[in-house]
Amino acid sequence: MERPRFKRVVLKLSGEALAGQQGYGIDAEMISTVAQQVKEVVDLNVEVAIVVGGGNIWRGIAGSAKGIDRATADYMGMLATVMNSLALQDALESIDVPTRVQTSITMQQVAEPYIRRRAIRHLEKGRVVIFAAGTGNPYFSTDTTAALRAAEIEAEVILMAKNKVDGVYTADPFKDPSAQKFETLTYLEVLNKNLGVMDSTASSLCMDNNIPLIVFSITESGNIKRVVLGEKIGTIVKGSV
Repeated sequence: MERPRFKRVVLKLSGEALAGQQGYGIDAEMISTVAQQVKEVVDLNVEVAIVVGGGNIWRGIAGSAKGIDRATADYMGMLATVMNSLALQDALESIDVPTRVQTSITMQQVAEPYIRRRAIRHLEKGRVVIFAAGTGNPYFSTDTTAALRAAEIEAEVILMAKNKVDGVYTADPFKDPSAQKFETLTYLEVLNKNLGVMDSTASSLCMDNNIPLIVFSITESGNIKRVVLGEKIGTIVKGSV
């Protein structure tokens, strides 16, 4: 049997990753593909927690720019992440992967409230746990949620799955053909070079708690499994090189 490199991981999915080629909303084919990739990892007896963004439905910063109160716009974004989480839960359970959604904002009719010890117990029992509604606070991104939850559940790594790029580059590879991909980076380099891998709060939280981050493309089938097995794809960000 293949030996995974990690025992417990946090998978960070952007909302855009669930939108597929259409760029907005939830693409059924894409979410099914993501669920299948997660199942491949679960079948390796790896404990998987997931944090999903909501940018395919609503972005708090964009709403704020249009005149909506920033806190209100952010709460709307949190609700968007719940919609994505429920869709992903349905896709996972349709292929027999037991899944629990936990929300930072109480909504008992659709999901459990986030309770750290219960989340860890679900993971130990082989269930996928999806953390929805961000941190439950405005002004914090789902990147920060991924860093916070990874620290709380003592995950070994954050896997940041991208749908457009296959790692971290010196510049936007779609705008600058000379952009080069980094193999490894430190969090200090990410912050000092303003590379935009995660927001500064999330990067600092990962750096302070020594949580490595692997940025890779989710569009190629089987990539999540490859990362978990230790294959060197994408870019690794850690406390020191």
